[in-house]
Amino acid sequence: MARLGWVVLLVGFGAHAAETMRVSMGEPTAKALVEAQALETGEDEDDGAFTALESKKATVKLLAGHVLVDGVDRGTAVRLRAPDDGPIAVNGTKVRGEVAAVAGPAGLVLVNVIALEDYLSGVLGSEMPPQFPLEALKAQAVAARTYALERKLETLGQPFNLSSSVLSQVYGGLAAEDPRTLQAVEATRGQVLTYQLQPIEAYFHASCGGKTESGLQALGRDLPYLKPVSCPCAKLPNTKWSLELSETEAKTALGKTSELQVEGRTPTGRARRIELGAGRSIDAVTFRERLGYAKVKSLSFDVAPEKHGWKLEGKGFGHGAGLCQWGAKVLAEQGQGYRAILEHYYGGTELQTLY
Repeated sequence: MARLGWVVLLVGFGAHAAETMRVSMGEPTAKALVEAQALETGEDEDDGAFTALESKKATVKLLAGHVLVDGVDRGTAVRLRAPDDGPIAVNGTKVRGEVAAVAGPAGLVLVNVIALEDYLSGVLGSEMPPQFPLEALKAQAVAARTYALERKLETLGQPFNLSSSVLSQVYGGLAAEDPRTLQAVEATRGQVLTYQLQPIEAYFHASCGGKTESGLQALGRDLPYLKPVSCPCAKLPNTKWSLELSETEAKTALGKTSELQVEGRTPTGRARRIELGAGRSIDAVTFRERLGYAKVKSLSFDVAPEKHGWKLEGKGFGHGAGLCQWGAKVLAEQGQGYRAILEHYYGGTELQTLY
């Protein structure tokens, strides 16, 4: 993203009381039920005019490329909200802010339009256990805020900036809010990490197993602030994992597999390619994707043959680049503040307060 985009965003913070995010609320659908204590509807634009609906519930459908609210054609996009800024529910999921329904090629795209700080309150409790030390929660709040702003710059003009799943940042809405996560968000309000005046790509993961991975190896992003660093999470028992993989399971996910072993590794010891036998091999990232991220929790593993398959013994959970959440917990327990934690995992960056 060109520096101009960052300047525009900075100007935006000065001009508006709250920066907003557009967060996808799942896969495109045919219809949705929207509920609140009272409902208003208007065009899908900031500071637009809204009119009251008679009911506390509204059925939103997509028909012939147009969005219908209780059978009334609202064009290709509409926004709904509670007039008192109260919570609004979409198919049972309560969120703050407003809800936009946009006609998309694959169905109705539902988007939560929400103030950035409110969005973070729904992210933090989904991404990190609220009982973690406050300094670790603060570090995660800054990383999540930075990640969100960088994605907003990259997606300007698109229907939404972020998804609500692990593909972006897990966003749980009101159900994920907690007094401790709210405290961490408020304590770091407006703070983001930058490198050469740009918001960084602040990737994070659950645990690295003792050493983080470079952005290039983990994500194909050769970034100066995503370099391997040592991490104290290695001593935690929950960073270890194992997987019993049968021949049938391997064949279903990978095709005919007569052999399974790590063919090459990255400088931090993570698998790069996996040999499958008969001259076949597969990229380790694809290997993990096909078997499932919840089963193959990281690429830091060894393989040993068993009678009817193989056993994987690994450590860490996630891609391994950037902030290690369990490592941040240990560092906070050792007395490190959130600024020091962020500097450890994102070396060379600056912490700036935008608003």
